[in-house]
Amino acid sequence: MNIYRTGKEIVIENDGKFYSVKDQIWDEFINDDHLFEKVQKIAASQSPNEDKSISGVLAPIGNQELWACGVTYFRSKIGRQEESKDAGGGDFYARVYEAERPEVFFKATSHRVVGPNDKVRIRKDSTWDVPEPELTLVVTSSGKIVGYTIGNDMSSRSIEGENPLYLPQAKTYDGCAAVGPCIFVTEQRLDNNTNIHLEINRNGSTVYEGKIAVNQMKRTPEELVSFVFRECSFPYGCLIMTGTGIVPEHDFTLKSGDEIKISIDGIGTLVNEVM
Repeated sequence: MNIYRTGKEIVIENDGKFYSVKDQIWDEFINDDHLFEKVQKIAASQSPNEDKSISGVLAPIGNQELWACGVTYFRSKIGRQEESKDAGGGDFYARVYEAERPEVFFKATSHRVVGPNDKVRIRKDSTWDVPEPELTLVVTSSGKIVGYTIGNDMSSRSIEGENPLYLPQAKTYDGCAAVGPCIFVTEQRLDNNTNIHLEINRNGSTVYEGKIAVNQMKRTPEELVSFVFRECSFPYGCLIMTGTGIVPEHDFTLKSGDEIKISIDGIGTLVNEVM
């Protein structure tokens, strides 16, 4: 089942049918350890909407913080080593890939996050920019994973490669992330063979595409959540990006007008244009 946040209401999708949830506050609705059971009960207790479409879909984030994890795939480790080798930081990424403690960092509040079909940004002071397609966890304030969505962790490789200490500037700025289009809730853990797909289109042509399965992630979702929650509390819950395994080659950079399409099996497709 999928949950959509719109400007007017919360909408549940189940088996191609849509159900409106009115008079509910988004932050309270999703911050529920029994979210699947709740949406299942709502869908079973009311008639579906006559309208078969959803309009005004927003990013599925309210007062939640968006956090992110890095170097969780082998390809990411290699890419980070390549971009920072001249700055002497390449060894850092090899170490964190093997270390017990993962790389976790604060990405953004909802103010800097856009939703489906909105525009993401690349920094004006950056020369090498890429999208990072990531399975994103929806976690309650108790630390329980209750759903999944699609995330685009926009990243300036030129700034991060200049010095690893510039990571916050490479990662956090207005329009630095997109999430959506929905929250996928399931009774069971997400299938480990789930694939993440990335397609970048420019002037009507595909200029980059890639795919990876989430089973290539070195760390488990629960492990990443445990470190994010180790000394932080989240009264509204949080969203956690789990890292990327799709890294374009060093000669590729995003340009204004590019269309980024990220699909995850069972969840849907997140589409954004680069401003």
